[in-house]
Amino acid sequence: MRLTKLEHAALVIEESGDRLIVDPGKFTRPITDQDGVVAVVVTHEHDDHWTPEQLGRIRDRNPGVRFLGPAGVATAASDFAFETVQAGDEVDVGAFRVRFFGGRHAEIHRSIPIVDNLGVLVNGALYYGGDSFTVPQGVVVDVLAAPAGAPWMKISEAMDYVQAVAPRRAFPTHEMVLSRAGVSLSNVRLGWATEQGGGHYLPLEPGDELDV
Repeated sequence: MRLTKLEHAALVIEESGDRLIVDPGKFTRPITDQDGVVAVVVTHEHDDHWTPEQLGRIRDRNPGVRFLGPAGVATAASDFAFETVQAGDEVDVGAFRVRFFGGRHAEIHRSIPIVDNLGVLVNGALYYGGDSFTVPQGVVVDVLAAPAGAPWMKISEAMDYVQAVAPRRAFPTHEMVLSRAGVSLSNVRLGWATEQGGGHYLPLEPGDELDV
């Protein structure tokens, strides 16, 4: 299985010629060249994780693509035929088995409503929590997409999260809200946290690939 990190929170995962795209939002360059996409997973409804333009581009190139997300996403993206999933669900699509965890977005501020959010485990190996610190209980995570910066977190929380998951490998995501200096600082801290569990940290940049 091969992972390609795109900008911000977007990921492309390829296995046996099939592709799965996760969270193609507004901070990600237009996705115009992805064929063989069997599914798109959107973890929650905020537009840095999906836009109708991104979903439309993917659907135009892949008419049979399936869309998976929590109830809040299905409501917000009503122009797309989202299959509503919830924590505990497992879905087989193409070469992928996706399993969902959690249920709620991390709190940004008490004045801002908390929306649905699901973490996703792909083929039992790659875990991405969306905008949450949900730990996938009972799972040995090979590769963790670790949040680098966001309005809903501070770096100490992300470090604690990485230590709780204890992945074999980790890389940064959700980093487009940071300056270059901020990305570098976050990489140091998340790298330290990964190493505490015996893991290896990979400071992937947009366009970088990783075999999972």
